[in-house]
Amino acid sequence: MADIEGNCDRKFEKVGEALAASLAADDVGASVAVVVDGEPVVDLWGGHLDAARTTAWERDTITNVWSTTKTMTALCALVLADRGELDLDAPVAVYWPEFAAAGKETVLVRHLLGHTAGLPDFEGPIAVEDLYDWPAVTARLAAQAPQWAPGAAAGYHSVTFGFLVGEVVRRVTGRTLGTFFAEEVAGPVGADFHIGLGAEHDHRVAPLLADPRGDKPPGFLIGVSDSHPVAWRRAELPAVNGYGNARSVAAVQSALACGGVAGGVRLLSAAGSERVFEEQFHGVDRVIGASIRYGLGYRLDGRTCSWGGWGGSVVLVDADLRMAVAYVMNQVLWEDGYARGLGVVMAAYDAVMA
Repeated sequence: MADIEGNCDRKFEKVGEALAASLAADDVGASVAVVVDGEPVVDLWGGHLDAARTTAWERDTITNVWSTTKTMTALCALVLADRGELDLDAPVAVYWPEFAAAGKETVLVRHLLGHTAGLPDFEGPIAVEDLYDWPAVTARLAAQAPQWAPGAAAGYHSVTFGFLVGEVVRRVTGRTLGTFFAEEVAGPVGADFHIGLGAEHDHRVAPLLADPRGDKPPGFLIGVSDSHPVAWRRAELPAVNGYGNARSVAAVQSALACGGVAGGVRLLSAAGSERVFEEQFHGVDRVIGASIRYGLGYRLDGRTCSWGGWGGSVVLVDADLRMAVAYVMNQVLWEDGYARGLGVVMAAYDAVMA
């Protein structure tokens, strides 16, 4: 077993054992956290920042969590909807008039959150560097035609999700998604999670480590090496480049486990937090190729909502057990990468159900 640090209620010792076992096997550095009834019961970390295992992963180490970022972006939309500032049943074009082009006048805000808008990728070639130009990317999406009748099918909007939801948030609030998240969610909760990372945090970043088989699978737009430049960290890519650790992920997402309250701060009403469970699609996702049930920005299974990031990070919220579990790591694994986080989640369930 690898050495781990942090705090863990005795009842949840199996979560620590799962982390230690993972670090002794495929992981290099990672953190895990569990929040129950709004209280942190697990906050553990261990391993290293580098493949040579020379620099330790510390309490405040953060890393790029890939698509786990989407849960933060979706939560921003839910907060605005709860405040009455954003109508999830309204056409996107109500807030973003240019979006009505090319047959998208019937795309609703909820279609963006449920991956049913028909814009799962970009039309024509695009480079990672192009993603840093927010006005150009959103104008490009506004001009595109949907690949299917909006709401009629689902296809995972892996990168476009952040620009689509983020532009709606920007039109409604006058603030970028990263700024809104910092000021209205992470700041009040006291969560160390960032969408658009400031230079003052660079020294705490654990760079992502590529899978032994390569930088990215065939067909992927973004590879692990793309996350290393400073330009990537400074950009706001609200689908894929959030930076945090398990403590911050679990803290924010615990709002959906605890009736809208996270870190003692009410982000949403109880009814507003329940909206995450409004089913948007249930069937085979055209992009993922597997059956999935989408709520408003999250995968649904019973009374749980969850999502994960490419290579392994994951967050799961159980509204009945009032529990949020998060796992964040720096070693990307293409296949079975989620087995590490799933082991942590199952250990948390073993503890809370005991």
